[in-house]
Amino acid sequence: MSEMTTTGEGSRGDGTDEAVSRFVERFAAEMTAAGMQRMASRVFAALLASETASLTSAELAEQLQISPAAVSGAIRYLTQVGMVSRERDPGTRRERYVLHNELWYETFTRRDQVLIRWEKVLNDGTELLGPDTPGGRRTAETAEFFAFLHGEMAGIMDRWRAHRATRDTP
Repeated sequence: MSEMTTTGEGSRGDGTDEAVSRFVERFAAEMTAAGMQRMASRVFAALLASETASLTSAELAEQLQISPAAVSGAIRYLTQVGMVSRERDPGTRRERYVLHNELWYETFTRRDQVLIRWEKVLNDGTELLGPDTPGGRRTAETAEFFAFLHGEMAGIMDRWRAHRATRDTP
């Protein structure tokens, strides 16, 4: 298991670098098990655990003990799925990779749009297959499930915003 850098942005500087590194690897393993690419999971977890939610390619490569090419591929994936953005370090040509504000809210809001599209395709499939056929019944039930999730998602997000507003953290 790699240790976090002791001088870079990724370091906490309080003797917990090894424990943070273990957390990063543990959370990355969970995301990988859920279907996310392995390197993207590691890079995401490192950004999540960093002090400012942003690191440069060099900091990520050093902290995770991976090549710059591996960082680049992971960042490309994370950017495509909207989890990370690129920013220029002021006064340099270096890019800094930053987690989006309200990352999970944005992720689930985009997922909500996917549910709407899937529901429509499934309803079309139900019509095509026939609502009284086994395949038609399965696609209809799946469409109904996605419609239910879509209906619940707005309430969940509203409750999250209300909950978050009661916390003392920014």
